Amino acid sequence: MSEISEKLNVQVLFSAYCQGIFPMSDETGEINWYCPDPRAIIPIDTYRPSKSLHPVLNRNEFEIRIDQQFEQVMHFCSVPRSEEDGVWISEEMIKVYSELHRLGFAHSVEAYKNNELVGGLYGVHIGAVFFGESMFSKVSNASKVAFHTLIEILRKNQFEMLDSQFINDNVRRYGAIEIPRKLFLEKLENEIGKECQFQL
Repeated sequence: MSEISEKLNVQVLFSAYCQGIFPMSDETGEINWYCPDPRAIIPIDTYRPSKSLHPVLNRNEFEIRIDQQFEQVMHFCSVPRSEEDGVWISEEMIKVYSELHRLGFAHSVEAYKNNELVGGLYGVHIGAVFFGESMFSKVSNASKVAFHTLIEILRKNQFEMLDSQFINDNVRRYGAIEIPRKLFLEKLENEIGKECQFQL
C-alpha cells in the first residue's frame, strides 16, 4: 500500500480508516499504511464461544468494563508476545489513538480480576463498523472473554462489520474469514454512514 504522506494525527487516522487503510509501525518507529487484499473480517452473527469458554463465562471469572483504561490497554498490547513477534504499536500511535478515543471513535474492552486489568482489546469505531486492532492477556482466557463481550456489544448495538485486517491463527479461532478487498471497501462505504452506539 502506498504510504500516506502526512504526519500521523487524528484527522489523518480517521480519514484513513474511512478508506479501509490502517497504520502499523516498524521497529524504527516509522509508520506504514496497509489495506490488505484479501481482507480478514469476523462475521458478527456466526461467532460462537468455544466449549471450553462456557464454564469461564458461567463463573463470571472476570469483571468487564469498557473505556476505563484505553491507553493502558494499548500499552499492554504493544508488548511483544514472544521474541519472534515484532513491535508494531509505537508511542506515537498510542498518543494519536488515545486522542481518537477521547473523541469517541476508539474503544477498549477490559477484563479485570481482583480489580486488576488482566486482559482486553481495543479498536476503532466508525458508523456500524468496528475495526479490531489488538488484544492482550495476562491471565488465561481474559482476552477471550473480552472478545466475547465485544461481540455482544456489536450485536446489541446493531453493528454490521467487524474488521480484523490480516488473517492469522488467532483470529481464525474467533471465526475470521477472508473477503476480497473490493468487497470489503464496498461494505465499508455502505456501513460507516450509519449510527451505532458502543455501549454494554
